[in-house]
Amino acid sequence: MTPVIELRGVNRTFIKDRKPIPVLQDINLGIEENEIICLVGESGCGKTTTGKIISGLLQPSSGEMLFRGRPISSYDRKEQAVIRRQLQLVHQDPFASLNPAHTIGDILGFPLKRHRMVDGISGVRRRIWELLTMVDLTPPGDIVNKYPHQLSGGQRQRVSIARSLTVNPKLIVADEAVSMVDVSIRISLLKMLHELRERLGLTIVFITHDLALAKYFAWEGRIAVMYLGRIVEIGRTQDVIASPAHPYTRALLAAVPEADPDLTRHKQVLRLRSDDIPSLSDIPPGCAFHPRCPFHVPGLCDGVVPALGDGPGFSQQVACLPLQQGIPLVVNQTSTQNAGQHV
Repeated sequence: MTPVIELRGVNRTFIKDRKPIPVLQDINLGIEENEIICLVGESGCGKTTTGKIISGLLQPSSGEMLFRGRPISSYDRKEQAVIRRQLQLVHQDPFASLNPAHTIGDILGFPLKRHRMVDGISGVRRRIWELLTMVDLTPPGDIVNKYPHQLSGGQRQRVSIARSLTVNPKLIVADEAVSMVDVSIRISLLKMLHELRERLGLTIVFITHDLALAKYFAWEGRIAVMYLGRIVEIGRTQDVIASPAHPYTRALLAAVPEADPDLTRHKQVLRLRSDDIPSLSDIPPGCAFHPRCPFHVPGLCDGVVPALGDGPGFSQQVACLPLQQGIPLVVNQTSTQNAGQHV
């Protein structure tokens, strides 16, 4: 099956103080129709930049993005405009992404009118009512004339999701879409996204730093773990959670708190060599995680940048040379004696 979106060798570099900052490096990712895929990693790993490239807000510095098997650049301007409408982004902060000077009706009505999605004022009004009902903002008459500041955080995020649906997208990038709302609201938003995916046939790229949240939302989908601008592990969520391959993924899972005290007491603690994340302006040679990795193999991990590949015994792809070469991951006691850091 041809992916809806495919990234091939995508790199993205920003310039800061006249110095290039490689935010994304060699990203290869195919996203299937009606799939849920989560991009997971610490702040600054490139998740949001990847999401913006997928949604068309940023262009790669090199590499290419394909839409249904064809490079975006091969489509003419009119076709690219249609593609752009099919790729939508839900921002993390709805208070910042919604115009405070416009009512909810205006916010939802503008794209409908601009792209002529419906006919006439009555058609616009009817569609706004449908969208508000679709995201569980009922009755719509109580919402449509309000301004963003008059709504709760959860309601504003629902409006943001409704706005993304105005142009009938095929793919939605949800960038930390539930991080700004109370924990009690998160589950209802995630359930709503699942229902919209099934009802509308959406593909969802969900960006989060919370691996537990990714596990819940994308249990039937995939997880791509990112570190310092690269994907270090990707596979079915159930495989990644049950049998994490990359040491960084293991560290993330070890940091997830357990509700059961007995599980917490017996949970294996993973000691890192360092708690400091390297700077993007000075990425270590070889595997970027090796300065922190308790399993690093001197002369191997610090010499060659690993590409995503199969690891013996794992169904997911992993960017770890020792695993790819069948070398058992054994804690390097010398390097962790003075680490003093736990994940």
